[in-house]
Amino acid sequence: MSIEVMLKEFQEIAYSPKKQLAAFKAEGKKVIGVLPYYAPEELVYAAGMVPMGIWGSNKKTISRAKEYCATFYCTIAQLALEMLLDGTMDELDGLITPTICDTLRPMSQNFRVSIGQKIPTIFLAHPQNRFAPFGIQFCVDQYNNVKKDLEKICGHEISNESIQNAIKVYNASRAARREFVKLANEHCDVVTPTLRSAVLKASFFMLKDVYTEKLNALNAELAALPVCNWKGVKIVTSGIICDNPALLQIFEENNIAIAADDVAHETRSFRTDAPEDEADPIRALALQFTAMDYDILLFDPKSNENRRGEFVANLVKESGAQGLVLFMQQFCDPEEMEYPYLKKALDAAGIPHIKLGVDQQMRDFGQARTAIQAFADVVAL
Repeated sequence: MSIEVMLKEFQEIAYSPKKQLAAFKAEGKKVIGVLPYYAPEELVYAAGMVPMGIWGSNKKTISRAKEYCATFYCTIAQLALEMLLDGTMDELDGLITPTICDTLRPMSQNFRVSIGQKIPTIFLAHPQNRFAPFGIQFCVDQYNNVKKDLEKICGHEISNESIQNAIKVYNASRAARREFVKLANEHCDVVTPTLRSAVLKASFFMLKDVYTEKLNALNAELAALPVCNWKGVKIVTSGIICDNPALLQIFEENNIAIAADDVAHETRSFRTDAPEDEADPIRALALQFTAMDYDILLFDPKSNENRRGEFVANLVKESGAQGLVLFMQQFCDPEEMEYPYLKKALDAAGIPHIKLGVDQQMRDFGQARTAIQAFADVVAL
């Protein structure tokens, strides 16, 4: 199968999650919606069900969700609720709602109140202090609660053996995605920004073993190509999510390739593996969460050292990129508060960057187009 056909398959899946959901249901599978961020999808997979990521929508506007949400909630959360209210996600058999940020914390209750009667809603609270033994134990307890709720939905016990197998499946998937990101940088003439986004986004709508098999096949074909001698500009993207094809198309129009990313929806979601040698697989998943780092949504006891800002600056240098584009999600307090420190690290490293305010209801990208065009010209010079 050609690379072009493989990329098109991923693109079709990424752009049609409702079609994927209907296909799973037609096969008799139960599907669990998984909201951001960092829910233990392995437990859903181990239960023999399908985890399906819910990260808002680029095609809808907020209507029904206004009855439950404050206007300053980010559009990712509001549009997730919109899809649950307007029938888009009616075929879901359950919903996992983490509470990792100040918007998702109250929103978790909005989900319960608004759709809890038709879709079982599983509440997940991660520990803020995830390093201490009590933090790890709290995470273990929370994951066990999620496991019990999933068992009610699937109708059988989720064995330790099935969870351990799920961890191996997911670690293999994370490794394949990390390899793809590396290869996409080396072959950015083939893997454009829109295609790169689609390949990574498709992972949220497929069973991970099936996705990994397809991705490994694509990786093998990409690895066989000569490394691209890219004449345009390379950048690193950062933010919560940047999956809008209309916005990414502007990069392609200006000969800009994505060398790497610091995006929650992309690389941050598969940066850290779960240990496979733990006797208790639930604890292994908790230790994976403990090991996550360099994320604005996670507590950093050494935040005064600006470790995350330096990490992002080093990512730009190591990837061979010439600058960074930050997609600032409107009304995202953690991102807004972090920006001065991120800017400080980028400035200290001599890395040019731009900050684009975005939300998922945007349809006119005129200002973004002008900013990206100007940035590309400055970086090229």
